[in-house]
Amino acid sequence: MDNLFIALLILVLAGIASLGWFSLVLYKKQRRNTEKVIRELNKVSIELKKNISHTYYQSEAYAQLMQLLDLKSSIPPTRGWAASPDLLLTIYETVKKINPSLVVELGSGVSTLVAAKSGAKKVISLDGSKEYAEKTRELIKEHRVRGVDVRFAALLPYVNGLTWYDVSVIKDLKRIDLLIIDGPPGNNNPETRYPALKEFKDKLSPNAVVILDDVNREGERKLAEDFAAALPNHELVILNHEKGAAIISPR
Repeated sequence: MDNLFIALLILVLAGIASLGWFSLVLYKKQRRNTEKVIRELNKVSIELKKNISHTYYQSEAYAQLMQLLDLKSSIPPTRGWAASPDLLLTIYETVKKINPSLVVELGSGVSTLVAAKSGAKKVISLDGSKEYAEKTRELIKEHRVRGVDVRFAALLPYVNGLTWYDVSVIKDLKRIDLLIIDGPPGNNNPETRYPALKEFKDKLSPNAVVILDDVNREGERKLAEDFAAALPNHELVILNHEKGAAIISPR
């Protein structure tokens, strides 16, 4: 009987120990899950604050543009694939500052209108899409803007497996005072826009300014740095824009 009692007692104690161990494991697992949830919530909170800040800043830049530009008609949506208001405001300010005789832009759209309305004497905009080139022409016509030449430049095979604008479309270009690089779309290959350096470096006027969008991406950041290195009398400034932007201007 004593042996049976001892055996039962051992079983009870073992059960209590197992229950305690299981409870401890469950507690630790729940604690880890809770900590994981808290970390995820913190990440979401930080991202949400960042997005709210960007949205507010873009709204502020857009409102300034609407006041500064004497627009005759509505404009297409900005942000996303299109230029963000912060970039458009930078284009406006740059044109006002340097008063360019010739602006060349890679990637047409609202930015084409802004460059022209800001006072540039001549704007030539390249687009690899016939559809978007025509939409930009219609936009320019609606706003009764002169001095804008929107050119369709097919995206053709370039070196090292890249595709870039048909170079025959830019043969006549020279003494460019402001070069805006926001095309071709650069999501598939980080070096998609890199040919702009080779094709335009010698077409710039001595005091030209180069604006590059999307420099938060590695390929565009490298292009900005290499473009600045190729212009020894210029300096590179990175702007904290929604997509990141770079300005390369005379020292």
